[in-house]
Amino acid sequence: MKNNRLSAKDWFERILLALLFTAIGSLIMIVFSPWRPLLGSVEDYLGRIGLIVLLLAAVLLVRRRARFEKYWQILLGLLIMTVAVSLDWFLGIYLIKHLGVNGGTPAGFALMKLNECAVIVCVIILFTLLSGGSLGSIFIQKGNLKLGLILGSVTFVLAAAGSIPMANLFNAKDLSLARIVPWIPWVLISILANGALEELLFRGLYLRKLEPFFGKFMSNFLIAFVFTLLHGSVNYTTDQYLFLAILLPLALVWGYVMQKTDSAWGSILFHAGMDIPIMLGIFSNL
Repeated sequence: MKNNRLSAKDWFERILLALLFTAIGSLIMIVFSPWRPLLGSVEDYLGRIGLIVLLLAAVLLVRRRARFEKYWQILLGLLIMTVAVSLDWFLGIYLIKHLGVNGGTPAGFALMKLNECAVIVCVIILFTLLSGGSLGSIFIQKGNLKLGLILGSVTFVLAAAGSIPMANLFNAKDLSLARIVPWIPWVLISILANGALEELLFRGLYLRKLEPFFGKFMSNFLIAFVFTLLHGSVNYTTDQYLFLAILLPLALVWGYVMQKTDSAWGSILFHAGMDIPIMLGIFSNL
């Protein structure tokens, strides 16, 4: 009988890999955030360029060494994430400074979010294909489309139905149906764009890359944990701890739906639906 128990060396490898993935992923999304970067202008630009060069060199080096080749896909994912969020930051500045887009209105906010989605998704797709991967490797494929659409649509409708009371968790002010109706096109653009970019940037980009080391469940859990951790400093909720307590199981379910349907469509719709009360809260304060 084959012994499937992991050795002490295997456990050490997986724990170290999980810690490095969490640390580097957090560095990318917190220090070099596309929304609120922590460094000054010059340091930020140099840091992003330096990290991209370092990760690119690591990908090329590791891929050529048989001993370490199995790690190159994870490094590739981190490289893609760094390029994606950096281009998102640069082009977001361009929209504000040179095109005069006002993110302080529902229409302007939706345009910024759509731009963000286009940049991030295009970078993920382009780098995946250039590296020899397929769209299926990032869950952009039909998969079990029927199941995905059923799960996504049902949860979207349920979330929409309860969005007004749920919006109280996101500092909503003076919400009424008459006030919300003109926002509907901008809410839909914002939530679908955000759902697509976050599902692909986290789960789509990493689930298959982590599975050889951690298996399906632990890969999903690790990504959900990092995803939740990165939302620890958001400023659009009135109760940070309650928000994170809700977000972690939701992130686990989004990953499960993606794995179960072998496609991103269901989790994108589910995620978009759960973003409705957040957008209502944000728009009510613009």
